[in-house]
Amino acid sequence: MLRQWSVQASGEPEPEPAGEELWEQEMERLCSSQEPVRVLPYAMVDKRFIRQLREPEGVKTSCWQQWRRRQQTAGRRLGEAARRLARGCGLWEGALYEIGGLFGTGIQSYFTFLRFLLLLNLLTLLLTTSFVLLPLTWLRPPDRGPALNFTLQCPGGHQPQTGVPKFNNLLWNVLTGRAFNNTYLFYGAYRAGPESSSIYSIRLAYLLSPLACLLLCFCGILRQMVKGLPQKMFLGQDYRSPLSAKVFSSWDFCIQGQEAATIKKHEISNEFKVELEEGRHLLMVQHQTRAQRACHLLTYLRVNILIGLLVVGAISAIFWATKYSQDNKEESLFLLLQYLPPGVIALVNFLGPLLFVFLVQLENYPPNTEVNLTLIWCVVLKLASLGMFSFSLGQTLLCFGRNKTSCESYGYNACDYQCWENSVGVELYKLSIFNFLLTVAFTFLVSLPRRLLVERFSGRFWAWLDREEFLLPKNVLDIVEGQTVTWMGLFYCPLLPLLNSIFVFLTFYIKKYTLLRNSRASPRPFRASSTIFFFQLVLILGLLLAAVPLGYVVSSIRSSWDCGLFTNYSAPWQVVPELVALRLPPPSQRILHYLGSHAFSFPLLILLSLVLTVCVSQSQASARAIRGLRKQLVWQVQEKWHLVDDLSRLISEPGSGDSLGPESPHSRGDLDSPGATYSVLSHLQPVEKRRRTAQRNSPHLMGHTGDGWRRVVRVRQ
Repeated sequence: MLRQWSVQASGEPEPEPAGEELWEQEMERLCSSQEPVRVLPYAMVDKRFIRQLREPEGVKTSCWQQWRRRQQTAGRRLGEAARRLARGCGLWEGALYEIGGLFGTGIQSYFTFLRFLLLLNLLTLLLTTSFVLLPLTWLRPPDRGPALNFTLQCPGGHQPQTGVPKFNNLLWNVLTGRAFNNTYLFYGAYRAGPESSSIYSIRLAYLLSPLACLLLCFCGILRQMVKGLPQKMFLGQDYRSPLSAKVFSSWDFCIQGQEAATIKKHEISNEFKVELEEGRHLLMVQHQTRAQRACHLLTYLRVNILIGLLVVGAISAIFWATKYSQDNKEESLFLLLQYLPPGVIALVNFLGPLLFVFLVQLENYPPNTEVNLTLIWCVVLKLASLGMFSFSLGQTLLCFGRNKTSCESYGYNACDYQCWENSVGVELYKLSIFNFLLTVAFTFLVSLPRRLLVERFSGRFWAWLDREEFLLPKNVLDIVEGQTVTWMGLFYCPLLPLLNSIFVFLTFYIKKYTLLRNSRASPRPFRASSTIFFFQLVLILGLLLAAVPLGYVVSSIRSSWDCGLFTNYSAPWQVVPELVALRLPPPSQRILHYLGSHAFSFPLLILLSLVLTVCVSQSQASARAIRGLRKQLVWQVQEKWHLVDDLSRLISEPGSGDSLGPESPHSRGDLDSPGATYSVLSHLQPVEKRRRTAQRNSPHLMGHTGDGWRRVVRVRQ
């Protein structure tokens, strides 16, 4: 303790100057430091002693300092209470802890990802409700009124039609979205009066809400992506955490319950499996011959070419299924054709990950790389499928690559679709519903019977079949697909985040049941650090896929003349210049025009280039500093071992005046006394002081002074 050290130092007849100097420097640092006493790495008695040094008796502090200290204490206690409340009320904390202990952090990261998606959907729903639905309900939009007098020139006397045959069944109408055509679920039910007669612009709020939601989701995903960066990116590819640290410091001695202890044992066991698997693969790669590397390269090329061909075939199947479904609306099988595109997409997404997992395993990668590669190929398949689905819808509704009279006159296929925004919203609604129903059906109609049959029967076939393995890429693919569809439908189906929130909430419990009851643990566990990063990367790609078509539609596509908020505008974005001209004074208008001109864009581009250069330079400097700190850490560890070696040699020296041999009980008693310990430390302090002086004078030799330090100590001895 500090007070005992001070008494020992003052009780010595002739204290060493170096020890006295170090003691005075430490006391001055502690007294002048503004760091709170409670965070200092000392015992409670030492903290009271430091407080007495900072506030001597008889010296009164000012009222301002007392008030400031009370405010800091109150704020700190309030923050701690808020954090404890957040941890206690955290969603699915107990379930996540159980899953992480039983199946490892890699599987746990999937369920943490589900919780993050639920929060994103709730945030999106909150923004849409606050800025669109509540003001729209408060302002009471006008009635639809008489229909606009448009004469459509359709070929062959073809008149506009809804394209949906009569089929009065409530369940079917709910599944296809027809039951909600006139509700706020879809774009066509939103109406508003002229902009000049309203205080609050519903049109502007409806237009900017999806863009703001996408921007906030992008910032949230980017933040999680930075937090989930693998540790090896900062410490280098050759860095591996020591296994001894996990052996001696993994157990939590605060655990009291048997269930918590069992989960903790499984968690530590999974960590050991991951470390040993990575070490085994590293040794195998280091001992590969040139012939083995050439065979591995050929296998890599062959597998990836085959996967690329499968992706191209899947995209072609989705394109033709969507085209056939939209071109045969008047046939008797239209009730089944409505779900043909979602069915083909679901089939592709079911078979694709299974084939990708089998093919990627042929390349013999470590578990983390295998999961990430499979995830990347699955995401390429999913995003390409959704992109082709969107393109085929645009080709049918907006006549991309087609020559139609209605498209030339109105900018979209007005003869077949009076409200094309509702048609897009219905397709995305059906896709979201179908994905969730497929998840439920696969869980209770495939996984559950398979588990029951494996438990009921015995034999080689049933032992080979076994329970299904919880495939992380396939499950991540499903939820990323649902989230991407939700982002794509923010403009056409504003309440789709509400449905997706319900689906994500139920999916968590369905997948938890599947994992704990119907699945088996993966024989090759993996870390969560790299998988979390790739989850967020995949989500950003889905966000970009949703944002690009939305930006094109908002800025360039003619709105429907029969429904929605933008019937009198050539494009939804045209409401922004109109509101700027109506609501803002001329100086503000000139400022906005300048911000949108090339005169502002070029300086902004130069400024962003400079900022990017500075960030890259700081990143490189940080990387160099990290490498230097790694070398310093290794050097300090070696130095501590050398000091321990020197200390043991000094203690065991025969004929030493201040320390006897370890054979004598009296010597052990004298060694345990404070005076003996102080004398040994004082003997080493001048050497330590000399070493620090040399380090300050030659900082460039920091990583190479280990041998010189040993020579200095040996010369002194």
